[in-house]
Amino acid sequence: MEWPEEFYAWRAGDGCPACEEGRPETTPSGVRYFAGEVADAYLVRANIQRGLSIVVWRGRHVVEPTELTDAEAARYGREVLQVGSAIERVMAPVKLNYDLLGNWVPHLHTHIVPRYADDPRPGWPFPFPDPDPGPMPQDRLLADVAALRSAAAAASS
Repeated sequence: MEWPEEFYAWRAGDGCPACEEGRPETTPSGVRYFAGEVADAYLVRANIQRGLSIVVWRGRHVVEPTELTDAEAARYGREVLQVGSAIERVMAPVKLNYDLLGNWVPHLHTHIVPRYADDPRPGWPFPFPDPDPGPMPQDRLLADVAALRSAAAAASS
């Protein structure tokens, strides 16, 4: 199997979905609860794992963290950790996983995956479901977004 042709264009920055969306409050896959200097954090709408978040680099088009300047890397890293701190305070996970993937959309972003005591696979990478798990219940999504916004604001103080 080969990478999709559009992947190569996106990797070059041509039509990159992350660049083209700007900095929206909501996306089809998430609701923004953190807007930093260089990154936005979105709580994932899919009912995969409570607190699952994606932090998206919002500077120039970058695929790999190695493409960042030292100053950009420091700022992005601090903002990813601010988001992680908010997730820890609100969700109280046993562990957080920080995944830098980009295999679907080649634009720098970090998946922050909370792991809980009743984890489906302790000691191993989180087993993301293959089929669509459906949406998180709307009332829980909105309550979690509000709590994470508050915690993220406190983490930046």
